[in-house]
Amino acid sequence: MPPLLRPLIKLCVFCYLYSMASYSYSSSLVNISSSVNISSSVINVGSYHCPPFVMSLHPDGRPQSTSTGLSILLWQRIANSLDLQYKMQNYALQDLLDEIETGNIEVGISCISITPERELLMDFSHSFYETHLAIAVKEKGYWRSFIQLITNTTLLIVIGSILLIAGFIGWVFYKLEHNVNEKLYSMSSKGAQWLEAFILGLLFITKGPFNYFEFKTLSGRVLTVLLGITSTLFIASITAILASTFTLGLMHSDIKGPYDLINLNVGAKISTTSSLYLTNLGIVHQTFTSIDEMLMALNNGEVDAIVDDDAILKYKLKQAKQEGRYQHISVLPYQFEKQNYGLAIKDNSPYTEQLNRALLNVRQSPEWQQALNQYFADY
Repeated sequence: MPPLLRPLIKLCVFCYLYSMASYSYSSSLVNISSSVNISSSVINVGSYHCPPFVMSLHPDGRPQSTSTGLSILLWQRIANSLDLQYKMQNYALQDLLDEIETGNIEVGISCISITPERELLMDFSHSFYETHLAIAVKEKGYWRSFIQLITNTTLLIVIGSILLIAGFIGWVFYKLEHNVNEKLYSMSSKGAQWLEAFILGLLFITKGPFNYFEFKTLSGRVLTVLLGITSTLFIASITAILASTFTLGLMHSDIKGPYDLINLNVGAKISTTSSLYLTNLGIVHQTFTSIDEMLMALNNGEVDAIVDDDAILKYKLKQAKQEGRYQHISVLPYQFEKQNYGLAIKDNSPYTEQLNRALLNVRQSPEWQQALNQYFADY
């Protein structure tokens, strides 16, 4: 190789390597810049009217100029911390989920429950509120409670059993004592004596054993002792059954959980986790577009019970009762099917990690705790 050619080749190789390194460095700067400056664009955000998390409608259904609520507060603090510019639009729940799934909306905010089915179609942030499903019913009136009490099958069986046992005990004592015991069977007619015998048996099983010396025959006295031993347990059992029956008749509802809804007319909001839950249990139910429609249907007797998130039901009922409405509707104290609310995020969104970090910071802030106390006080 000529002496002058070697330095020239080294110079060319050096220039090539230098240019490649410069290109790689500049490309990495572009990538870093694009990941850091995502706040420079305006993103689309969707909301769903779900008081008290998103309140975008007036009570008469007219849109509010500015949405308010817990989820709105949470999003505003997140957006401010990340310097995000956004446009917000209100949707129905299913429409909002569809828009997020197709990627037209970057983030959905409201009372959106995190479920495995939804996770297949979109991403979710960390949970920012935890609640559960609940059942609301209309309390029974006094007359309805009385009718249900006196027609209660258990009560009728208990009363019938008492009458039969009283008649049998009275008949046994009558056969043993009526010829020798004028004190217990003092009436002259046989029919009246049979009535005395029945009363004796009724008193025996409801009040307890008579005095041992009231009976003249040995058989009567032995039977008195035996019945005295068993009557205490019998009376205690009957008392417990009757107490349970009376309590049940005076309760606001016979519903103890979701499985008691199978034979009732039930309502739930369309496209919600409560509707999906009822469907999975095989419970046929009516669907409504809003909680206000459900409450009105329950109050008017169109449905026997409604199912929705506990926090939302209690908030809406609290607001309504302050206005003098739905005074006889209450939420039953039974918890089932836990619900975790999160931000619904477009699949593979570059915002997910930053949103989660900002959300956790907001959840730990005193302002968030004060907002929770403001909306859910006295629950």
